[in-house]
Amino acid sequence: MSLFHEWVRNETRRQFLGQGANAVGWAALASLLGTDRVKGAAIQGGAAPRHALNHFAPKAKQVIYLHMVGGPAQMDLYDYKPVMQQWYDKDLPDSVRMGQRLTTMTSGQKRFPIAPSMFKFARHGQSQMWVSELLPYTASMVDDMCFIRSMHTEAINHEPAITYMQTGNQVTGRPCLGSWVSYGLGSQNDNLPTFVVLVAKPSNTEQVQAISARLWSSGYLSGEHAGVSFRSGGDPILYINNPPGVPAQVRRQTLDGLRSLNEMTYQAVGDPETHTRIQQYELAFRMQSSVPELTAVENEPASTYRFYGEEARKPGTFAHTALLARRMVERGVRFVQVFHNNCDTHGNVAGRLPSQCKDVDQPCWGLIQDLKQRGMLDETLVIWGGEFGRTIYSQGGLSAANYGRDHHPRCYTMWMAGGGSRPGTIYGETDDFSYNIVKDPVHIHDFHATVLNLLGFDHERFTYRYQGLDQRLTGVEPAKVIKALLA
Repeated sequence: MSLFHEWVRNETRRQFLGQGANAVGWAALASLLGTDRVKGAAIQGGAAPRHALNHFAPKAKQVIYLHMVGGPAQMDLYDYKPVMQQWYDKDLPDSVRMGQRLTTMTSGQKRFPIAPSMFKFARHGQSQMWVSELLPYTASMVDDMCFIRSMHTEAINHEPAITYMQTGNQVTGRPCLGSWVSYGLGSQNDNLPTFVVLVAKPSNTEQVQAISARLWSSGYLSGEHAGVSFRSGGDPILYINNPPGVPAQVRRQTLDGLRSLNEMTYQAVGDPETHTRIQQYELAFRMQSSVPELTAVENEPASTYRFYGEEARKPGTFAHTALLARRMVERGVRFVQVFHNNCDTHGNVAGRLPSQCKDVDQPCWGLIQDLKQRGMLDETLVIWGGEFGRTIYSQGGLSAANYGRDHHPRCYTMWMAGGGSRPGTIYGETDDFSYNIVKDPVHIHDFHATVLNLLGFDHERFTYRYQGLDQRLTGVEPAKVIKALLA
């Protein structure tokens, strides 16, 4: 059976009609623009056009998303609860818990003893934001930041929670935020990916969570919108360099041959993903010259390392990825996703949280200052946060010198900076136990709607037709843009 007949056999009526509609659209476009101008767009196989699809003028043109994998403890970093000192080792009241579910890691505990934060807090900046002593660099720039202390989610375990935070759904297989941005805004640089993923190595690895490419998948969007993962050691991308004895001319001839074969396949089958594959091969070839220049951080002046710290010289550290993120958006990468692991403090908060904060504190400050001095902060949205928060009660043993905290989806803290977010803002409040939200809740869908708004999209109109439905990042349940977070 030929490829064409196999494709026809598997083609559904809905798919056929959908592609027929696309064919009519391309014919109309050709008549308006001329064949030569359509050819460049058609090679994308029906994917997003190169130009942006904004509904209105964007405030942010690129995003750096710093995801703290594991769920940082909000009451030890940003959500100051001094009243808890009076509750040390007392049980969490039923009137506060209100029957809310627990993870299997603490559901068997006979007690839920309150663990006040062992760290000191102080107010900073004109906003008078409370910040832990663990984050001195961050504390010095609170007036550049927009804090949300009332984030909440339905997910209580890591895999669904991270997936929810990244894709707007607890079930894998949906496009992540970076893929939506790639689809909606298109590329700013033909020699680098539109969406890049960096996975940093934490200095403490007691409780590292598994993360995978499902978190930067393009889902039902075209494959070109998936994140391209850069490695922390060796070649940033596998096989980016030619093998020994294979000159660039031979590689070019090889790719030309592959392109011809793929074009023959496309003529026989008509699958748009074939042209996506062609594009990715060509991008990989161009990246052979652009990636080495991009990753050559040793060429940065000494002043750069006064921002990010000396750890930025070491590949794989969070500081190094933060510096790479700036270099990427500077060169036109639309979305840089950074994952930093080991925020899952079920135990040994005294030993693990300080090292985590040391990993990220100065680099986050340096990134904001670096973007600001380059005139890039206004158009670059920086996001920091995890997938949920932590419990005020201790998991396992409790002492004045140490404790652990379980997962807590009911409230947690995130922050943004630049990109049209409102600096010096503190939004949302939680109760004295940092357990329930008492003012201005922000759901994940609300957060995504707000980020899309900063990028120039109406989240209800920013859709992609799939399985007969107009799919969107914020799902079908009501979601709102939090206007108080907008500058």
